[in-house]
Amino acid sequence: METYTGIPEELKLAVLERIKPTEPEREKLLEIQEELTSQVRAAAGRLGIPDVLVRMVGSAARGTWLSGTHDIDTFISFPEETPRKELETLGMAIAREVAKHAEHAEDRHAEHPYLNIIYKGFDVDLVPCFRVASASRIKSAVDRTPFHNDFVKPRVKGREDEVLLLKQFMRGGGVYGSELKTQGFSGYLTELLIIHYGSFENTVRAACFWKPGEKIDIMQHVEIEHTEPLVVVDPTDPRRNVAAALSLDKFCMFIDHCREFLKSPELKFFFPAPLLPLRDSEILEKLEARKSTQLAIVFKTPDVVEDVLYPQLYKMEQSVTALLKEYDFTLIKTGVWSGKTETAVLLELISGTLPNVKKHVGPPVWVKAHAEKFKEKYQAEDGVFGGYIEKGKYVFEIRRKYPTAKGLLEDRLMTCSLGKSVCQSVSEGFEIIEDAGICRLKDTDFRVFLREWM
Repeated sequence: METYTGIPEELKLAVLERIKPTEPEREKLLEIQEELTSQVRAAAGRLGIPDVLVRMVGSAARGTWLSGTHDIDTFISFPEETPRKELETLGMAIAREVAKHAEHAEDRHAEHPYLNIIYKGFDVDLVPCFRVASASRIKSAVDRTPFHNDFVKPRVKGREDEVLLLKQFMRGGGVYGSELKTQGFSGYLTELLIIHYGSFENTVRAACFWKPGEKIDIMQHVEIEHTEPLVVVDPTDPRRNVAAALSLDKFCMFIDHCREFLKSPELKFFFPAPLLPLRDSEILEKLEARKSTQLAIVFKTPDVVEDVLYPQLYKMEQSVTALLKEYDFTLIKTGVWSGKTETAVLLELISGTLPNVKKHVGPPVWVKAHAEKFKEKYQAEDGVFGGYIEKGKYVFEIRRKYPTAKGLLEDRLMTCSLGKSVCQSVSEGFEIIEDAGICRLKDTDFRVFLREWM
Protein backbone atom coordinates (compact mmCIF):
# COMPACT_ATOMS: atom_id res chain seq x y z
CA MET A 1 0.00 0.00 0.00
CA GLU A 2 1.35 3.44 -1.01
CA THR A 3 2.18 5.91 1.75
CA TYR A 4 0.43 9.25 1.41
CA THR A 5 3.09 11.96 1.26
CA GLY A 6 0.84 15.02 1.11
CA ILE A 7 0.56 17.86 -1.36
CA PRO A 8 4.00 19.29 -2.22
CA GLU A 9 4.56 22.65 -0.57
CA GLU A 10 6.20 23.99 -3.74
CA LEU A 11 3.01 23.23 -5.69
CA LYS A 12 0.88 25.25 -3.27
CA LEU A 13 3.38 28.12 -3.39
CA ALA A 14 3.38 28.05 -7.21
CA VAL A 15 -0.42 28.29 -7.23
CA LEU A 16 -0.49 31.08 -4.62
CA GLU A 17 2.06 33.04 -6.61
CA ARG A 18 -0.52 33.25 -9.42
CA ILE A 19 -3.71 33.79 -7.40
CA LYS A 20 -2.77 35.74 -4.28
CA PRO A 21 -3.40 39.49 -4.57
CA THR A 22 -0.26 41.62 -4.56
CA GLU A 23 0.24 44.42 -2.05
CA PRO A 24 -0.54 47.12 -4.66
CA GLU A 25 -3.77 45.21 -5.52
CA ARG A 26 -4.77 45.14 -1.86
CA GLU A 27 -4.00 48.83 -1.40
CA LYS A 28 -6.06 49.73 -4.49
CA LEU A 29 -9.00 47.64 -3.23
CA LEU A 30 -8.91 49.34 0.18
CA GLU A 31 -8.73 52.74 -1.48
CA ILE A 32 -11.80 52.02 -3.64
CA GLN A 33 -13.72 50.61 -0.66
CA GLU A 34 -13.02 53.79 1.33
CA GLU A 35 -14.12 55.95 -1.62
CA LEU A 36 -17.37 54.02 -1.99
CA THR A 37 -18.06 54.22 1.74
CA SER A 38 -17.63 57.98 1.80
CA GLN A 39 -19.72 58.38 -1.38
CA VAL A 40 -22.63 56.38 0.07
CA ARG A 41 -22.52 58.48 3.25
CA ALA A 42 -22.35 61.71 1.25
CA ALA A 43 -25.25 60.61 -0.98
CA ALA A 44 -27.41 59.75 2.06
CA GLY A 45 -26.56 63.18 3.50
CA ARG A 46 -27.46 65.04 0.28
CA LEU A 47 -30.77 63.17 0.06
CA GLY A 48 -31.53 63.80 3.73
CA ILE A 49 -31.76 60.09 4.58
CA PRO A 50 -30.75 59.48 8.22
CA ASP A 51 -29.37 56.42 10.01
CA VAL A 52 -27.81 54.77 6.98
CA LEU A 53 -24.71 52.64 7.59
CA VAL A 54 -22.28 51.25 5.02
CA ARG A 55 -20.69 47.80 5.21
CA MET A 56 -18.20 46.12 2.93
CA VAL A 57 -18.94 42.40 2.81
CA GLY A 58 -17.97 39.35 0.74
CA SER A 59 -14.54 37.96 -0.07
CA ALA A 60 -13.03 41.42 -0.70
CA ALA A 61 -13.84 42.39 2.88
CA ARG A 62 -12.58 39.07 4.27
CA GLY A 63 -9.26 38.91 2.42
CA THR A 64 -10.25 35.76 0.52
CA TRP A 65 -10.50 37.22 -3.00
CA LEU A 66 -8.49 35.91 -5.92
CA SER A 67 -6.01 38.14 -7.72
CA GLY A 68 -7.50 39.66 -10.85
CA THR A 69 -11.06 39.60 -9.55
CA HIS A 70 -12.33 43.08 -8.82
CA ASP A 71 -15.69 42.53 -7.13
CA ILE A 72 -16.86 44.67 -4.22
CA ASP A 73 -20.11 44.15 -2.30
CA THR A 74 -21.24 47.40 -0.70
CA PHE A 75 -24.24 47.04 1.61
CA ILE A 76 -26.35 50.09 2.38
CA SER A 77 -28.09 49.18 5.62
CA PHE A 78 -31.29 50.72 7.00
CA PRO A 79 -32.88 50.31 10.46
CA GLU A 80 -34.82 47.07 10.87
CA GLU A 81 -38.16 48.85 11.23
CA THR A 82 -37.84 50.58 7.82
CA PRO A 83 -40.77 49.61 5.55
CA ARG A 84 -39.61 47.45 2.63
CA LYS A 85 -40.91 49.85 -0.02
CA GLU A 86 -39.04 52.71 1.64
CA LEU A 87 -35.84 50.64 1.83
CA GLU A 88 -36.06 49.87 -1.89
CA THR A 89 -36.85 53.46 -2.91
CA LEU A 90 -34.31 55.20 -0.65
CA GLY A 91 -31.63 52.52 -1.06
CA MET A 92 -31.79 52.76 -4.85
CA ALA A 93 -31.81 56.56 -4.67
CA ILE A 94 -28.53 56.47 -2.72
CA ALA A 95 -27.10 53.87 -5.13
CA ARG A 96 -28.00 56.03 -8.13
CA GLU A 97 -26.25 59.04 -6.57
CA VAL A 98 -23.07 56.95 -6.18
CA ALA A 99 -23.51 55.65 -9.76
CA LYS A 100 -23.08 59.20 -11.07
CA HIS A 101 -19.33 58.69 -10.50
CA ALA A 102 -19.30 55.26 -12.25
CA GLU A 103 -18.38 54.23 -15.79
CA HIS A 104 -21.47 52.05 -16.10
CA ALA A 105 -24.60 51.24 -14.08
CA GLU A 106 -27.20 48.50 -14.39
CA ASP A 107 -30.35 47.83 -12.39
CA ARG A 108 -30.53 44.27 -11.08
CA HIS A 109 -33.06 42.39 -9.03
CA ALA A 110 -32.73 39.57 -6.51
CA GLU A 111 -35.33 39.52 -3.74
CA HIS A 112 -35.39 43.29 -4.11
CA PRO A 113 -33.65 45.74 -6.46
CA TYR A 114 -29.95 46.62 -6.26
CA LEU A 115 -27.51 48.46 -8.50
CA ASN A 116 -24.44 47.05 -10.22
CA ILE A 117 -21.82 49.59 -11.28
CA ILE A 118 -18.38 49.59 -12.83
CA TYR A 119 -16.34 52.00 -10.75
CA LYS A 120 -12.69 52.64 -11.66
CA GLY A 121 -12.45 49.12 -13.08
CA PHE A 122 -14.15 47.44 -10.10
CA ASP A 123 -17.41 45.50 -10.38
CA VAL A 124 -19.48 46.90 -7.50
CA ASP A 125 -22.86 45.79 -6.19
CA LEU A 126 -24.68 48.48 -4.20
CA VAL A 127 -27.20 46.52 -2.15
CA PRO A 128 -29.84 47.98 0.21
CA CYS A 129 -30.46 45.76 3.25
CA PHE A 130 -32.11 45.75 6.68
CA ARG A 131 -29.89 46.14 9.74
CA VAL A 132 -31.42 43.30 11.76
CA ALA A 133 -30.30 42.27 15.24
CA SER A 134 -29.65 38.63 14.30
CA ALA A 135 -29.78 36.39 11.25
CA SER A 136 -32.90 34.72 12.64
CA ARG A 137 -34.75 38.02 12.15
CA ILE A 138 -33.82 38.67 8.51
CA LYS A 139 -36.42 40.44 6.38
CA SER A 140 -34.70 39.70 3.05
CA ALA A 141 -32.13 37.08 1.98
CA VAL A 142 -29.28 39.63 1.69
CA ASP A 143 -29.65 40.59 5.36
CA ARG A 144 -27.70 37.43 6.27
CA THR A 145 -24.54 38.52 4.47
CA PRO A 146 -23.18 40.91 7.13
CA PHE A 147 -23.53 38.05 9.65
CA HIS A 148 -21.55 35.80 7.32
CA ASN A 149 -18.82 38.43 7.38
CA ASP A 150 -18.81 38.57 11.19
CA PHE A 151 -18.63 34.79 11.47
CA VAL A 152 -15.99 34.09 8.81
CA LYS A 153 -13.52 36.93 9.22
CA PRO A 154 -12.10 36.08 12.67
CA ARG A 155 -12.20 32.31 12.06
CA VAL A 156 -10.52 32.37 8.67
CA LYS A 157 -7.78 34.77 9.78
CA GLY A 158 -4.42 33.19 9.06
CA ARG A 159 -6.03 30.66 6.69
CA GLU A 160 -6.78 33.01 3.83
CA ASP A 161 -4.26 31.22 1.59
CA GLU A 162 -6.06 27.92 2.21
CA VAL A 163 -9.32 29.48 1.01
CA LEU A 164 -7.59 30.85 -2.10
CA LEU A 165 -6.16 27.40 -2.92
CA LEU A 166 -9.56 25.76 -2.53
CA LYS A 167 -11.32 28.38 -4.66
CA GLN A 168 -8.79 28.04 -7.50
CA PHE A 169 -8.89 24.24 -7.23
CA MET A 170 -12.68 24.35 -7.60
CA ARG A 171 -12.35 26.72 -10.53
CA GLY A 172 -9.96 24.28 -12.16
CA GLY A 173 -12.50 21.52 -11.67
CA GLY A 174 -15.37 23.56 -13.11
CA VAL A 175 -17.38 23.54 -9.87
CA TYR A 176 -16.84 27.03 -8.46
CA GLY A 177 -19.80 29.42 -8.43
CA SER A 178 -23.23 29.09 -6.84
CA GLU A 179 -25.12 30.97 -9.53
CA LEU A 180 -27.94 28.98 -11.11
CA LYS A 181 -25.96 28.51 -14.33
CA THR A 182 -23.09 26.73 -12.56
CA GLN A 183 -24.82 25.10 -9.55
CA GLY A 184 -21.47 24.79 -7.78
CA PHE A 185 -19.72 25.94 -4.60
CA SER A 186 -20.12 29.53 -3.40
CA GLY A 187 -17.29 31.59 -1.95
CA TYR A 188 -18.91 31.50 1.49
CA LEU A 189 -19.18 27.71 1.26
CA THR A 190 -15.46 27.34 0.49
CA GLU A 191 -14.64 29.50 3.52
CA LEU A 192 -16.82 27.34 5.78
CA LEU A 193 -15.14 24.19 4.46
CA ILE A 194 -11.73 25.60 5.37
CA ILE A 195 -12.99 26.63 8.83
CA HIS A 196 -14.40 23.14 9.35
CA TYR A 197 -11.53 21.03 7.97
CA GLY A 198 -8.69 23.42 8.84
CA SER A 199 -6.85 23.50 5.51
CA PHE A 200 -7.09 23.02 1.76
CA GLU A 201 -5.39 19.63 1.97
CA ASN A 202 -7.66 18.36 4.73
CA THR A 203 -10.72 19.46 2.74
CA VAL A 204 -9.58 17.67 -0.42
CA ARG A 205 -8.73 14.49 1.50
CA ALA A 206 -12.08 14.50 3.32
CA ALA A 207 -14.06 15.13 0.12
CA CYS A 208 -12.69 11.93 -1.42
CA PHE A 209 -14.99 10.03 0.97
CA TRP A 210 -18.10 12.21 0.72
CA LYS A 211 -21.43 10.61 -0.17
CA PRO A 212 -24.78 12.27 -0.90
CA GLY A 213 -26.25 13.42 2.41
CA GLU A 214 -22.86 14.54 3.78
CA LYS A 215 -23.51 16.99 6.61
CA ILE A 216 -21.29 19.66 8.13
CA ASP A 217 -22.61 21.61 11.10
CA ILE A 218 -19.83 23.80 12.51
CA MET A 219 -21.90 25.20 15.38
CA GLN A 220 -23.68 21.89 16.20
CA HIS A 221 -27.15 23.28 15.69
CA VAL A 222 -30.40 21.41 16.23
CA GLU A 223 -31.06 18.77 13.57
CA ILE A 224 -32.97 20.12 10.55
CA GLU A 225 -33.87 17.94 7.58
CA HIS A 226 -32.30 18.78 4.22
CA THR A 227 -32.34 16.63 1.11
CA GLU A 228 -29.47 18.15 -0.91
CA PRO A 229 -26.28 16.13 -1.71
CA LEU A 230 -24.17 18.28 0.65
CA VAL A 231 -25.60 19.93 3.73
CA VAL A 232 -23.54 22.71 5.32
CA VAL A 233 -25.65 24.30 8.03
CA ASP A 234 -25.32 28.08 7.98
CA PRO A 235 -23.65 28.98 11.30
CA THR A 236 -25.60 32.25 11.37
CA ASP A 237 -28.99 30.76 10.41
CA PRO A 238 -29.43 27.01 11.11
CA ARG A 239 -32.55 26.82 8.95
CA ARG A 240 -30.45 27.35 5.85
CA ASN A 241 -28.20 24.97 3.90
CA VAL A 242 -25.28 26.97 2.49
CA ALA A 243 -24.77 24.21 -0.13
CA ALA A 244 -28.40 24.23 -1.31
CA ALA A 245 -27.41 25.46 -4.80
CA LEU A 246 -24.88 22.64 -5.31
CA SER A 247 -26.17 20.04 -7.79
CA LEU A 248 -25.52 16.32 -7.42
CA ASP A 249 -23.35 16.31 -10.56
CA LYS A 250 -21.15 19.20 -9.38
CA PHE A 251 -20.90 17.54 -5.94
CA CYS A 252 -19.65 14.35 -7.62
CA MET A 253 -17.38 16.24 -10.03
CA PHE A 254 -15.63 17.77 -7.02
CA ILE A 255 -15.18 14.36 -5.37
CA ASP A 256 -13.68 13.00 -8.59
CA HIS A 257 -11.43 16.08 -8.98
CA CYS A 258 -10.11 15.58 -5.43
CA ARG A 259 -9.39 11.87 -5.95
CA GLU A 260 -7.57 12.41 -9.23
CA PHE A 261 -5.56 15.30 -7.76
CA LEU A 262 -4.35 13.28 -4.76
CA LYS A 263 -3.17 10.49 -7.08
CA SER A 264 -0.86 12.96 -8.80
CA PRO A 265 -0.88 16.54 -7.47
CA GLU A 266 -0.13 18.84 -10.41
CA LEU A 267 -0.64 22.45 -11.45
CA LYS A 268 -3.14 21.41 -14.17
CA PHE A 269 -5.80 20.70 -11.52
CA PHE A 270 -5.76 24.42 -10.65
CA PHE A 271 -5.08 25.79 -14.13
CA PRO A 272 -6.35 23.37 -16.79
CA ALA A 273 -5.37 24.04 -20.39
CA PRO A 274 -8.07 26.16 -22.06
CA LEU A 275 -10.31 24.27 -24.46
CA LEU A 276 -10.08 25.29 -28.10
CA PRO A 277 -13.25 25.87 -30.13
CA LEU A 278 -14.24 23.00 -32.43
CA ARG A 279 -13.62 23.58 -36.13
CA ASP A 280 -16.22 22.57 -38.73
CA SER A 281 -14.05 19.67 -39.86
CA GLU A 282 -13.82 18.38 -36.28
CA ILE A 283 -17.59 18.60 -35.82
CA LEU A 284 -18.10 16.52 -38.97
CA GLU A 285 -15.51 13.97 -37.84
CA LYS A 286 -17.18 13.59 -34.45
CA LEU A 287 -20.64 13.26 -36.00
CA GLU A 288 -19.32 10.48 -38.24
CA ALA A 289 -17.61 8.72 -35.33
CA ARG A 290 -20.61 8.92 -32.98
CA LYS A 291 -23.26 7.80 -35.50
CA SER A 292 -25.96 9.38 -33.32
CA THR A 293 -28.31 12.29 -34.09
CA GLN A 294 -27.44 15.75 -32.78
CA LEU A 295 -30.22 18.32 -32.57
CA ALA A 296 -30.07 21.94 -31.42
CA ILE A 297 -33.12 24.09 -30.67
CA VAL A 298 -31.86 27.61 -31.37
CA PHE A 299 -33.60 30.87 -30.48
CA LYS A 300 -32.81 34.46 -29.56
CA THR A 301 -31.32 34.87 -26.09
CA PRO A 302 -33.92 36.38 -23.74
CA ASP A 303 -32.97 39.75 -22.24
CA VAL A 304 -32.85 38.61 -18.61
CA VAL A 305 -30.06 37.97 -16.08
CA GLU A 306 -28.51 34.48 -15.98
CA ASP A 307 -30.10 33.58 -12.64
CA VAL A 308 -33.51 34.08 -14.27
CA LEU A 309 -32.57 32.53 -17.63
CA TYR A 310 -30.89 29.28 -16.61
CA PRO A 311 -33.67 27.82 -14.43
CA GLN A 312 -35.99 28.38 -17.40
CA LEU A 313 -33.53 26.71 -19.77
CA TYR A 314 -33.22 23.69 -17.46
CA LYS A 315 -37.01 23.56 -17.25
CA MET A 316 -37.21 23.60 -21.06
CA GLU A 317 -34.53 20.90 -21.29
CA GLN A 318 -36.53 18.61 -18.99
CA SER A 319 -39.83 19.28 -20.75
CA VAL A 320 -38.39 18.67 -24.23
CA THR A 321 -36.81 15.45 -22.95
CA ALA A 322 -40.20 14.28 -21.67
CA LEU A 323 -41.84 15.12 -25.02
CA LEU A 324 -39.27 13.13 -26.99
CA LYS A 325 -39.58 10.14 -24.67
CA GLU A 326 -43.37 10.27 -24.93
CA TYR A 327 -43.01 9.75 -28.69
CA ASP A 328 -40.49 6.88 -28.30
CA PHE A 329 -37.23 8.72 -29.04
CA THR A 330 -34.25 7.61 -26.93
CA LEU A 331 -31.90 10.31 -25.67
CA ILE A 332 -28.21 9.88 -24.91
CA LYS A 333 -27.78 13.27 -23.25
CA THR A 334 -29.03 16.86 -23.19
CA GLY A 335 -27.46 20.23 -22.45
CA VAL A 336 -27.99 23.99 -22.63
CA TRP A 337 -25.82 26.86 -23.83
CA SER A 338 -26.49 30.57 -23.97
CA GLY A 339 -24.56 33.36 -25.66
CA LYS A 340 -25.13 37.08 -26.13
CA THR A 341 -27.40 36.73 -29.15
CA GLU A 342 -28.38 33.06 -29.46
CA THR A 343 -29.30 30.29 -27.05
CA ALA A 344 -29.39 26.56 -27.76
CA VAL A 345 -30.82 23.47 -26.10
CA LEU A 346 -28.78 20.50 -27.33
CA LEU A 347 -30.09 16.95 -27.64
CA GLU A 348 -28.22 13.82 -28.63
CA LEU A 349 -30.45 10.91 -29.63
CA ILE A 350 -29.65 7.32 -30.50
CA SER A 351 -31.56 8.09 -33.69
CA GLY A 352 -33.58 11.09 -34.81
CA THR A 353 -35.67 8.87 -37.06
CA LEU A 354 -38.06 6.05 -36.12
CA PRO A 355 -39.95 3.56 -38.32
CA ASN A 356 -43.30 4.74 -39.69
CA VAL A 357 -44.94 1.79 -37.96
CA LYS A 358 -45.74 1.85 -34.25
CA LYS A 359 -47.03 -1.07 -32.20
CA HIS A 360 -50.12 -0.08 -30.21
CA VAL A 361 -51.19 -2.57 -27.52
CA GLY A 362 -54.78 -2.57 -26.32
CA PRO A 363 -56.73 -4.26 -23.51
CA PRO A 364 -57.06 -8.05 -23.00
CA VAL A 365 -59.67 -9.70 -25.24
CA TRP A 366 -61.71 -10.84 -22.23
CA VAL A 367 -62.31 -7.26 -21.03
CA LYS A 368 -65.25 -7.20 -23.45
CA ALA A 369 -66.48 -3.59 -23.51
CA HIS A 370 -63.02 -1.95 -23.63
CA ALA A 371 -61.59 -4.57 -25.97
CA GLU A 372 -64.40 -4.26 -28.53
CA LYS A 373 -64.26 -0.46 -28.43
CA PHE A 374 -60.47 -0.53 -29.00
CA LYS A 375 -60.80 -3.03 -31.89
CA GLU A 376 -63.59 -1.09 -33.61
CA LYS A 377 -61.65 2.17 -33.38
CA TYR A 378 -58.44 0.90 -34.95
CA GLN A 379 -60.06 -1.37 -37.56
CA ALA A 380 -61.82 1.69 -38.95
CA GLU A 381 -58.82 4.06 -38.89
CA ASP A 382 -56.70 4.99 -41.90
CA GLY A 383 -52.97 4.38 -41.59
CA VAL A 384 -53.33 1.05 -39.76
CA PHE A 385 -50.95 -1.60 -41.08
CA GLY A 386 -52.62 -4.56 -39.38
CA GLY A 387 -54.06 -6.02 -36.21
CA TYR A 388 -53.68 -9.25 -34.27
CA ILE A 389 -53.85 -10.81 -30.81
CA GLU A 390 -50.63 -11.19 -28.85
CA LYS A 391 -50.43 -12.55 -25.28
CA GLY A 392 -54.17 -12.19 -24.96
CA LYS A 393 -54.29 -8.53 -26.01
CA TYR A 394 -55.40 -6.79 -29.18
CA VAL A 395 -52.44 -5.23 -31.00
CA PHE A 396 -52.63 -2.85 -33.96
CA GLU A 397 -49.66 -1.67 -35.98
CA ILE A 398 -50.42 1.98 -36.66
CA ARG A 399 -48.70 4.78 -38.56
CA ARG A 400 -46.45 6.84 -36.30
CA LYS A 401 -47.52 10.50 -36.14
CA TYR A 402 -43.97 11.84 -35.74
CA PRO A 403 -41.31 9.59 -37.31
CA THR A 404 -38.61 12.30 -36.90
CA ALA A 405 -37.57 14.09 -33.72
CA LYS A 406 -37.05 17.28 -35.70
CA GLY A 407 -40.62 17.18 -37.02
CA LEU A 408 -41.98 16.50 -33.54
CA LEU A 409 -40.14 19.48 -32.05
CA GLU A 410 -41.08 21.81 -34.89
CA ASP A 411 -44.75 20.93 -34.38
CA ARG A 412 -45.00 20.52 -30.60
CA LEU A 413 -42.25 22.63 -28.99
CA MET A 414 -44.66 25.34 -27.88
CA THR A 415 -46.64 22.76 -25.88
CA CYS A 416 -43.59 22.23 -23.64
CA SER A 417 -43.08 23.98 -20.32
CA LEU A 418 -40.64 26.76 -21.22
CA GLY A 419 -40.76 29.48 -18.56
CA LYS A 420 -41.99 33.02 -19.20
CA SER A 421 -38.92 34.66 -20.79
CA VAL A 422 -37.85 31.61 -22.80
CA CYS A 423 -41.43 31.05 -23.99
CA GLN A 424 -41.61 34.66 -25.22
CA SER A 425 -38.33 34.30 -27.11
CA VAL A 426 -39.20 30.89 -28.62
CA SER A 427 -42.63 32.13 -29.68
CA GLU A 428 -40.91 34.88 -31.69
CA GLY A 429 -39.06 32.25 -33.68
CA PHE A 430 -36.87 29.18 -33.29
CA GLU A 431 -34.90 26.82 -35.49
CA ILE A 432 -34.23 23.09 -35.13
CA ILE A 433 -30.84 22.31 -36.63
CA GLU A 434 -29.62 18.76 -37.07
CA ASP A 435 -26.19 17.14 -37.28
CA ALA A 436 -23.95 19.03 -39.74
CA GLY A 437 -26.34 21.99 -39.55
CA ILE A 438 -24.81 22.74 -36.14
CA CYS A 439 -21.81 24.13 -38.04
CA ARG A 440 -23.99 27.20 -38.65
CA LEU A 441 -23.39 28.29 -35.05
CA LYS A 442 -20.05 30.09 -35.16
CA ASP A 443 -19.93 31.64 -31.65
CA THR A 444 -16.51 30.86 -30.16
CA ASP A 445 -17.92 30.09 -26.70
CA PHE A 446 -20.44 27.71 -28.26
CA ARG A 447 -17.66 25.92 -30.15
CA VAL A 448 -15.74 25.52 -26.86
CA PHE A 449 -18.90 24.17 -25.22
CA LEU A 450 -19.29 21.80 -28.17
CA ARG A 451 -15.80 20.37 -27.63
CA GLU A 452 -16.85 19.20 -24.15
CA TRP A 453 -20.28 18.14 -25.41
CA MET A 454 -19.03 15.94 -28.25
